[in-house]
Amino acid sequence: MVKRYLSLCSFDEALRQLRTSFPSPGRTETVHVAAALGRAVAAPLYARYSVPEVNLAAMDGIAVKSRDTFGASDQNPVTLRDYARVNTGNVIPDSFDAVIMIEDTWEDGDAFQIRKAAAPWQHVRPAGEDIREGRLVLPRGHVIRAFDIGALATYGIDRLDVTTANVGIIPTGSELVPLGERPRPGQVVESNTVMAQVLLGSMGAHCTRLPIVKDEPELVKNALVQAASANDLVIISAGSSAGTRDYTAGAIAAAGELLFHGVAVKPGKPMMLGKIGSTPVIGLPGYPLAAQTVLREFAVPLLETWGLAPVPKYPVKARLATPLASDLGFDEFVPVSVGRIGDRYWGMPRSRGAVVQMASVRSNGYTHIPASIEGYEAGHELEVFLTTDPANIERTLIFSGAIDPILEELGNIAHDQGLFIHTGSAGNTGAILSLERNACHAAPMSLPAFSLIKECRFIRPGLASLDLVFVNVASQEQGIASVKEVSLDHLDALCWINARKDSPARILFDSLLSSRNIPPSRIRGYGNEAATPGAVAAAIKAGQADAGICSKALAASHNLRFYPVAKEHYELVMRREMLADPRMVTLISLIKSPEFTAHLERSGAYDTSLTGQIRDASAKTIEIAGARPVTP
Repeated sequence: MVKRYLSLCSFDEALRQLRTSFPSPGRTETVHVAAALGRAVAAPLYARYSVPEVNLAAMDGIAVKSRDTFGASDQNPVTLRDYARVNTGNVIPDSFDAVIMIEDTWEDGDAFQIRKAAAPWQHVRPAGEDIREGRLVLPRGHVIRAFDIGALATYGIDRLDVTTANVGIIPTGSELVPLGERPRPGQVVESNTVMAQVLLGSMGAHCTRLPIVKDEPELVKNALVQAASANDLVIISAGSSAGTRDYTAGAIAAAGELLFHGVAVKPGKPMMLGKIGSTPVIGLPGYPLAAQTVLREFAVPLLETWGLAPVPKYPVKARLATPLASDLGFDEFVPVSVGRIGDRYWGMPRSRGAVVQMASVRSNGYTHIPASIEGYEAGHELEVFLTTDPANIERTLIFSGAIDPILEELGNIAHDQGLFIHTGSAGNTGAILSLERNACHAAPMSLPAFSLIKECRFIRPGLASLDLVFVNVASQEQGIASVKEVSLDHLDALCWINARKDSPARILFDSLLSSRNIPPSRIRGYGNEAATPGAVAAAIKAGQADAGICSKALAASHNLRFYPVAKEHYELVMRREMLADPRMVTLISLIKSPEFTAHLERSGAYDTSLTGQIRDASAKTIEIAGARPVTP
């Protein structure tokens, strides 16, 4: 029987139940100070002794009684016979209360002559100057930093109590294989609990991953009971959706109580919460991004309320580079790539599929769309939570347009120079929109070899007013990719996968059909559009179509036959003012570098004769200072 979610708990209500139903177990542990980095202090820490414990010399010189120096001047030098020779850090004898630097004294036999009076406690580090015995060093809840550890050691604190929790993590699924084993068709590497272990462990939790549990109700129940008896929190992965072999909800109910199953959150709708005895049980969806959302938005806040170290979040305000739709009634969490363009931060939304982990890997933040909002228009300013050091945003370049595999290698080389390239697949039309909004640093575009801006202006007349420049990354052949032999005279004998409307590949295919008087209606699959050029090649490789139009490089990367039809330039299109951005100057230098051009030439799919050349819309070559080939 097919199971369905009869009702969905709201995000706010689910979080409220989680936080209020399960008080902190109050678990702490004692750790050596050298092992305390990143841990949350469980109880206030106080200095065990004063630092320094006695008065110390702050300079090399002589310790003196300040009253003996009164009246000393150039006209009336004073000779001191009661003194102690000291170096920096030496203990000051109790009878002395000042230090005179050695360069301000003149030796006179066994005495020293001075010509300036010393003030009381001059150049003396008094006892307790840094901290006095019994004074607070760190409050409860403070997260230990590396420099804190040095201070704690100085103040005699060699061991300390930190908060922790025991977390049992259960992977379920007959299709799962352990990390390190290559999955066969139909199998999946068990990765969600690895992610959970690392994330919650970084907060100070002690995580125990149980062996993979097969999809059998009794086995799942037994694993839950075992984990709940030994831990403060249980995380069970997969088996939480409404499929015929998802037994987690029933197992929780059989072993304890199921509080809710299903939350109005995307991704993460199948999330569930239960309890066995007094132990909370959180059910993770099997899909990676859904599991990540549930861990971040539910498991992490619970441990934070228990006093464990919080997971860092860095909120910034960013404008949306593209429209962002959302389903009313669902709180949605969307991966975003953020970069600074001019004096503003712009955010480029990533794919929201619950399966695609690379959407998270390729982003540097995420945003939350509340359930009451249906989405935002491009240009809307919203809050983004960065998942990286905020300083990295200043070194992030946002590319929106037609994505080619060579950007990955360019990204590798750029990373060595401290730059982070974030690419978003939007096709040529999307690239043009991003340029109009000034929402990207550059728009990668595939342009016919015979034209630069004319085709773009035809699509979006508004670009005529923009002063655009074109940086050639490489030239490449476009043609037919196929798993079988292709005859240009019998194109209608094949099943095709088409590119998006207005894309160069689509225009090329239409021109090819027109030149052979073949109407699109005779082409099987003409209406089947792939989202990206890479998706065209992937569909052919997967047997979903016989042929499609893509680049030689994409055909080669998917081991497909290739029949060249035309040549095009792969360009980074940008506003002219971007040429003054030091980050873009560095990037252009990298494009011109021998390392990058050598990589292109080794692939055999690209022509580098124009690589690194900068032109304006009239095809006039532009030179910029600093953009020179980088010597390896």
